[in-house]
Amino acid sequence: MFHSPDRLKDFGERLRGEFKFFKTLSDDELSSFLGFCENKKVAAGDTLWQEGDSDNYAAFILSGKLGIKKKTAFEGKYMIVGTFDNGTVVGELCLLTDQPRSVTAIVIESVDLVMLSSVNFEKLIIEQPLLGLKLLKHIFMVTSRRLKGSYDRIASIF
Repeated sequence: MFHSPDRLKDFGERLRGEFKFFKTLSDDELSSFLGFCENKKVAAGDTLWQEGDSDNYAAFILSGKLGIKKKTAFEGKYMIVGTFDNGTVVGELCLLTDQPRSVTAIVIESVDLVMLSSVNFEKLIIEQPLLGLKLLKHIFMVTSRRLKGSYDRIASIF
């Protein structure tokens, strides 16, 4: 959690610099949001989560790069399905479901993350419903944009 006011301010400025969504929040809303989050730094080469894991959280990438890979039908073989860097939210669908992770996230370049667990997301919705609604709308827009991109890639194959 972000306990000191200076730390809150620093992360708030960084989030606003990287994410359009956070630019739309007031100082109070941003401070409230960060009260439900944690900061985590993960080294290159580490795995953030594995396909099948049940830990449910979304991660806002402040810096660094993640690779998302999916198991294939061939034992021990994976396909990279995306790379994400600063200004991107990943794992957001786990906030909305209790399903295990459908992909593996590997750290390509050391990442600095702001993380929101599904438990804290539910608290956010109860305690700050308008802020929770704003975040949900953002998640749906991100998911919709990614789904459209997937459709476009599939259509380009044929």
